[in-house]
Amino acid sequence: MPTHTSEKEVAELRRNPYEVLGIPSNSTDQEIKSAYRRMALRYHPDKNPNDPVAADMFKEVIFAYDVLSDPENRRQYDTTASEAAGQENEDLELDLSSLGAVNTMFAALFNKLGVQIKTTVSANLLDEALNGTVTTLPLAVGQVVSRKVEKQSAHFYSVTLTEEESQAGLICKVHSSAKNKFKLLYFDQEESGGLRLALQEDSRKTGKLSTAGLYFFGFPVYRFDPRVNSRALSRDPDTGFFKRLDTFQPLEITELKAGTHVFAVYGDNFFKSVSYTLEIFSSAPFANEKETLRSTEAQIVSKRTELLKFESEYHDVFSQFTEMASKCAGEVQEIDELLKRRNEICAAYTTFPPTKHSSSKSWGKGKSKKKSSLLMEAREEGEVTVREENGVKKKKWYNIQLRQDKKKN
Repeated sequence: MPTHTSEKEVAELRRNPYEVLGIPSNSTDQEIKSAYRRMALRYHPDKNPNDPVAADMFKEVIFAYDVLSDPENRRQYDTTASEAAGQENEDLELDLSSLGAVNTMFAALFNKLGVQIKTTVSANLLDEALNGTVTTLPLAVGQVVSRKVEKQSAHFYSVTLTEEESQAGLICKVHSSAKNKFKLLYFDQEESGGLRLALQEDSRKTGKLSTAGLYFFGFPVYRFDPRVNSRALSRDPDTGFFKRLDTFQPLEITELKAGTHVFAVYGDNFFKSVSYTLEIFSSAPFANEKETLRSTEAQIVSKRTELLKFESEYHDVFSQFTEMASKCAGEVQEIDELLKRRNEICAAYTTFPPTKHSSSKSWGKGKSKKKSSLLMEAREEGEVTVREENGVKKKKWYNIQLRQDKKKN
């Protein structure tokens, strides 16, 4: 019989997502994911029909995972211990198998428009795996298989490693030349014979393919989710840069022991099946690449630490810069006003009356231009008097000879 939770208890749980998932506050990302899947299975509406308490708890589980799965939201919650941290991120993980045709259509439309729609593995599928009722296809190390899996379904594969193959390291990669969406899964085997989801990698489009991979080299290999960084940039473009490496986190499983291990390819398309190629092979031929990867990721981790320090310095300097920029703008404005006042004062020192500028006459439509008759009268050498019809006389000087000089006696 399920335990009922009062509204007061639900309110308390909403303020503490760690209690909702039943995990300590120092849990790793993988522990958070495992707890979320376990609780989601327990309170899923398909397993608890007509149970409003279970429905409320299912919402609480989704809310808690929404807060703790995003590094920025989790950091805010750990700092403020407030449920407000989860309000900024509305893109919950969706189980497409339980949405229905109409809701799936809307989700696909939003995804096509560029809205990031996070999806989770079908709860029914995880339940079947946990009960040990799924069928696995055995593969040998180095074998490649190409198949097609239906949406919200999975193909399970088992591979058995020798001690030598275990020490050499293993790589499991999947790609789709049709750029289909899928998830690459790794399962832990329970003592009861069931399978519990332990690792999950979503496919990413790289060039003409969509790919996903899991690497077991005996040392930590990191995963990186750039989508979280894009959300941080959209919320705060000025400081989003400092959160760029927040999701650069190590995989929880670094090596596989000798024995049988189970992988799966999950179809994550909205409507159609997924065509894919899976290959599981030894990492022994890639010794140099492994060391290069290890060195490069160590440098990225170092950069992440440097960014934390740089962020603090940046905020201090930016605060000073903002203050200085504001002061500079004020000084420029004050100087401009003083110079303008000085120019106005200097312009006032004059004995000349204000200059009146007469506008040129324009000749309107239907008006003929008045022609004036000019009469020239000769005077002294080079002097001509121009008399207009209105009687006004003006003197003009022209370099012309109008009369001859008198002969000298």
